[in-house]
Amino acid sequence: MFDVIIAGCGPTGAMLAAELRLHDVRVLVLEKETGHASSFVRIVSLHIRSLELMAMRGLLDRLLERGRQRPVGGIFAAIPTPAPAGLDSAYAYLLGIPQPVVNQLLEEHAIELGAQVRHGCAVTGFEQDDDGVTVELADGERLRSRFLVGCDGARSAVRKLLGVGFPGEPSRNDTLMGEMELGAPQEQIAAKVAEISATDRRFSIRPFGEGVYSVVLPAEGVSEDRSQPPTLEDFTRQLRALAGTDFGAHSPRGLSRFGDATRLVEHYRVGRVLLAGDAAHIHPPAGGQGLNLGVQDAVNLGWKLAGQLQGWAPESLLDSYQSERHPVAADVLDNTRAQVQLSSTEPGAQAVRRLLTELMDFEEVNRALTEKITATAIRYDFGAGPGLLGRRLPDIDLKQGRLYDRLRRGRGLVIDRTERLTADGWSDRVDLIADPTAALDVPALLLRPDGYVAWIGDDQQDLNDHLGRWFGKPAN
Repeated sequence: MFDVIIAGCGPTGAMLAAELRLHDVRVLVLEKETGHASSFVRIVSLHIRSLELMAMRGLLDRLLERGRQRPVGGIFAAIPTPAPAGLDSAYAYLLGIPQPVVNQLLEEHAIELGAQVRHGCAVTGFEQDDDGVTVELADGERLRSRFLVGCDGARSAVRKLLGVGFPGEPSRNDTLMGEMELGAPQEQIAAKVAEISATDRRFSIRPFGEGVYSVVLPAEGVSEDRSQPPTLEDFTRQLRALAGTDFGAHSPRGLSRFGDATRLVEHYRVGRVLLAGDAAHIHPPAGGQGLNLGVQDAVNLGWKLAGQLQGWAPESLLDSYQSERHPVAADVLDNTRAQVQLSSTEPGAQAVRRLLTELMDFEEVNRALTEKITATAIRYDFGAGPGLLGRRLPDIDLKQGRLYDRLRRGRGLVIDRTERLTADGWSDRVDLIADPTAALDVPALLLRPDGYVAWIGDDQQDLNDHLGRWFGKPAN
């Protein structure tokens, strides 16, 4: 019997498996696809908060070797605005990286920590009871675990089997996306793209090198049967209609079609079954937030589910996954809705876009929207307290090195500038650093395993109360 079965080994599922293994949870990940091989590149962007989480777990250097850094500018509705000055992070950039590389590195990380991963295994059913979940696979095999987590994407089988409500709006505008070689000179392609994208923001062609390009086009006029992937002919026909030429397109790879459906599950947890990533929320790719949102779901959930399994979690801890992450996803859905409206060619939408472009010349507006997209503006509701309470803590200097290097084990952390506090009763779950030189303007704080500040103060009893709130009863 496993502690947790995870359906889906994309970035969300692999990250969750790794987070659980930091706490010795017995994890099995089931991935319906048969292998890692991908015929296409599909570049995604890791945002500031995701980069911080990767740094916390010692993964960032691996990703940096395979990605390309670029400034955090122009990410809200592709409005061409420079990155705001003074972003409060040591990782204030975007990392463009092929998604298959992210998938592979996170899966390797989970396996290194002891997770079991099985490919070619599709979940087709499950039954839950008071003691656990029985999971049925496509080949008829039945497996038993204490919890099941659906990280199996936008068409999640776990979500559908669970029967949880998934309200929102259906797709109204479909887009083609693919990679292919183009025979036309790059200067000709760039000039035509600049001309068309000025009025149609769903049209883009980006070079990957060696004659390979990412091509994104409106799908109007293409077959409405989404069960069939688009063809090269679909792309060349759309290119000729929009640009007057197909640029000599050939050798396609990874042709796909996506819509702008926007939906959010009503419940992230039903009994012993939970949802994370695209299984819980879908939205247009505006701002490149989807993968980042899912990875952050996983880091929020991992330590809470581990605490539930190990018996120390307070009764409300696992339910805080829903209360914290559901509003975050709702905010992402709203900002992607807004960005889609700003990409419309309608006169009213273009007028709003021009106005917002002017407003983004104000540093405060630019910073607010950038922090929203990069998830550094999140503040969880932990009650009344100083402005830092409920927020992420940047990677500050400590006398023993950098803060994030001390978070690799996924444990809580007390940083005590007073050198008077202890966390002895929770030492199996929480570390303590007594450091009067820590780069903080508060006397002491409690940091959760996901990097959010859960308490600020200098009173031992108050600290004990908050340790109990987040990490349960003391061990002695």
